[in-house]
Formats: sequence, C-alpha cells, structure tokens
Amino acid sequence: MIKNKGSSFDILKKIFFSTLFLSTFTFGGGYVIVTLLKQKFVDKLHWIDQDEMLDLVAIAQSSPGAIAVNGAIVVGYKLAGLPGVLFAVLGSIIPPFCILTVISFFYNAFKSNLIVQALLKGMKAGVSAVIISVVYDMSSDIVHSKDSLRIVMMLLAFIASYYLHINTILIILISAGIGAVRTLLNNRRK
Repeated sequence: MIKNKGSSFDILKKIFFSTLFLSTFTFGGGYVIVTLLKQKFVDKLHWIDQDEMLDLVAIAQSSPGAIAVNGAIVVGYKLAGLPGVLFAVLGSIIPPFCILTVISFFYNAFKSNLIVQALLKGMKAGVSAVIISVVYDMSSDIVHSKDSLRIVMMLLAFIASYYLHINTILIILISAGIGAVRTLLNNRRK
C-alpha cells in the first residue's frame, strides 16, 4: 500500500480521478496510455518507480483486456488493495463506456462524414508518435542499464515480433521464463 498521510478515501478518490482523467483524454488506447500512465504515476505522483512501470506494462499487456484497465488494476491494487482496484477500474471504464454509447447512436452519420474520417486519420499520426515515444523511453532505460541480457532480449523480442511474426504472447512467456530463471540463479548465488 502507498505510504501517504492522507486518509484511505483521499487515496481512493485520487486513484479514481487520475484513471478517469487518463481514460477520458487518451485516444488510441493500447500503448498510447502507457506514456500517460508513466507521466502520471511515475513522474508526477511518484506512486511507482520506473521498474514497476515496466512490470505494470508487461502484466497489462499479457493479461486479457484493455491495457488501460489492466494497468489501472495493477496500480490500484498496489496502492489501496481491492478498493483501489474497484476505484481504478471504474475510473478507467466510465469514459469509454459513455463515449462509445454516444458514438453508437450516431455511427451511420460518422461513418460517411469526411471531416470525421480526416480527424481519425490525424489521430492515427498522433498515436504513432506517442507509441514511438514510449518505445524510445523504455528501450533507452534498458540500454542505459547496461544489462546485456535485457538488451539482447529486447532486440530478439523485436526481431521475433516484427520480422518473424512470432505471436506476442509466446514472446512474453519466453521472456518471463528467462527472467524467472535469471532471478532464481541470482537468488542461489546470494
């Protein structure tokens, strides 16, 4: 749990409004939210550190469901247990639920509207820039750590996914296995 002088309700309220804000103003879903989660929870609120953020992304990606919701679950649980999970999930799902409900009523009008189509194409470019930023931030942290195993794993995971088209779940499971073996070996040495 978070070490905070505020009451548990204050923490829950902050978790709810943080995830509500991120979910409301994040377009593109998936990896786009990773940068915003990092900025909010690591850089601004200092609720988790950079290594925990990498773990959060790995867990959120490997779990079924939206990365935003999965990330909120992990942070909510770390900070306030099961009530934190509930408040984080509610904050994460309310905005998309409301937006999709409204859009579904007007789908036929949006589908053929040239302005909406142009707007969506512009959003794709913005989403691409955010994803590139996330990849750069996370990979530069790994490179700066000068941990040869992590660097090799990162490069091999990229090659396996991009060039060899190996299923991402398999790559994650193999990486997790390598990490577990490495941790066991390090613990035995100590």
